[in-house]
Amino acid sequence: MTTHGLCREIPGEVWAQDWNVHGQAAGDGREAVSDLAPYVFKVAIAESRIVHVDDQEVRFRYHHAPSNRERTMPLPILEFMRRFLQHVLPRGFMKVRYYGFLSPSSAIPVEEIKARIEMARGFDVPEVEATLAVASPMRCRHCGGVLRFCRVVLPGDSALPALSSRALDGLSMLTTRAAGP
Repeated sequence: MTTHGLCREIPGEVWAQDWNVHGQAAGDGREAVSDLAPYVFKVAIAESRIVHVDDQEVRFRYHHAPSNRERTMPLPILEFMRRFLQHVLPRGFMKVRYYGFLSPSSAIPVEEIKARIEMARGFDVPEVEATLAVASPMRCRHCGGVLRFCRVVLPGDSALPALSSRALDGLSMLTTRAAGP
């Protein structure tokens, strides 16, 4: 955004003044919610794109990117659920669609954005060196041995009874708790 030097024309006492923004209700808010909903919440796949569901698979329509031709893809139910759940955000996060140069339909290449930032800063953009900290391995709270990932156990998993009855390091029972928030 270019200010054309207009900020210097605003008196200094304006910037130090406390502001009170007046907000007024307009109706019951339904129109505002319907206007903002597409920008805040968007489902990973619309129900209208799902063609068929049975005990084995989910079949849905999609557009093939290079040709923009509509196709149908069958997926096993668990694979469909895995892909769908990748779009579920953790508790406390909010999904807002990108706009401007971050939009997928933006015509401005990333290189041009970088060049504009460099020009605005006088080509004095410091290089940031990324350093990745290596996480220490998780250890058993009983024996101190290094833990190795074997599988994720969720409530209702068919392996749960077998794991609960197995004795591990002198323990007669494996305690389980639900994963997730």
